[in-house]
Amino acid sequence: MPKKYKIIQDYGRCIGCGGCVSSCPDNWVMEDGKAKPKKTEITEEEYECNKQAANACPIRIIKIQEIKE
Repeated sequence: MPKKYKIIQDYGRCIGCGGCVSSCPDNWVMEDGKAKPKKTEITEEEYECNKQAANACPIRIIKIQEIKE
């Protein structure tokens, strides 16, 4: 069974640098000067792009956790 993941972001602490949006534009957008994911539940195929987005965050407010079934 394919793995699923949940994106957890501390939206209130976002500084709006856009690193996540640049790294993974398929799932990250800027809204009102802050970044947010279009969806928070992702598939194994979407994991790598979103992991790059999390790594691009200079203040490390994006976490990705595997969803245990």
